[in-house]
Amino acid sequence: MIEVRQIKKAFNDEEVLRDVSFKLRENETLSVLGASGSGKSTLLKIIAGLLDGYSGTILVNGKAIDDVKPKNRGTVYIYQQPLLFPHLNVEQNIAFGLTIRDRENSFIQEETGRMIAELQLQGQEHKYPHQLSGGQQQRVSFGRAFIIRPEMLLLDEPFASLDPSTRRDMQILFKEIAQKEGITSLFVTHDLKEALITGDRFGMMSAGKLRVFDDKESFIKDSESGVQEEIQFWKEIQNH
Repeated sequence: MIEVRQIKKAFNDEEVLRDVSFKLRENETLSVLGASGSGKSTLLKIIAGLLDGYSGTILVNGKAIDDVKPKNRGTVYIYQQPLLFPHLNVEQNIAFGLTIRDRENSFIQEETGRMIAELQLQGQEHKYPHQLSGGQQQRVSFGRAFIIRPEMLLLDEPFASLDPSTRRDMQILFKEIAQKEGITSLFVTHDLKEALITGDRFGMMSAGKLRVFDDKESFIKDSESGVQEEIQFWKEIQNH
């Protein structure tokens, strides 16, 4: 269980987060929808330990982690850009987290092979990042994160730079593997369809405040989610 309690954060005189609170259950994805500048990325960075100077607290299984160093929080932050190690091939990039933890070679090989198969990267094992497409690079980035089974995966619009078709494929693949691997994740996006595809529960971030919906139905029916407006838009397009 991840719990965020009354997080407040300001830059100079501008309040960016205002009493943000939510709970995230194990093996669950909370997709948070919000426009640029709404505070989504700031929230992720605070949870990851990359920003300080906030009030409130973050708990993992009942224990506060506010004073815990980023590397010991059990979180993995995934950005829009994959940020792979250019001198390591696909297999080595994915295995990196297990390698630095001194796991046995047989275990590393088995887990890496399994992850490569799940990510549909067979045949790409010995290629380097510059030899991969954008979608393939992001798959490797996910594999490197998934393989260490973090307490929490923090995703900052990870598919924003991909073309629409690849983005859709990655959204579905993420959902499938996250469920299979039992990953707990906070997924922020400004794309409504992406939020609906990736989330188990849903949040709306606006002007530093977060509203959380426990199911897709209540999220869709809410007047501020934008779902009804998008449905109406596509109906009008079809009628013309």
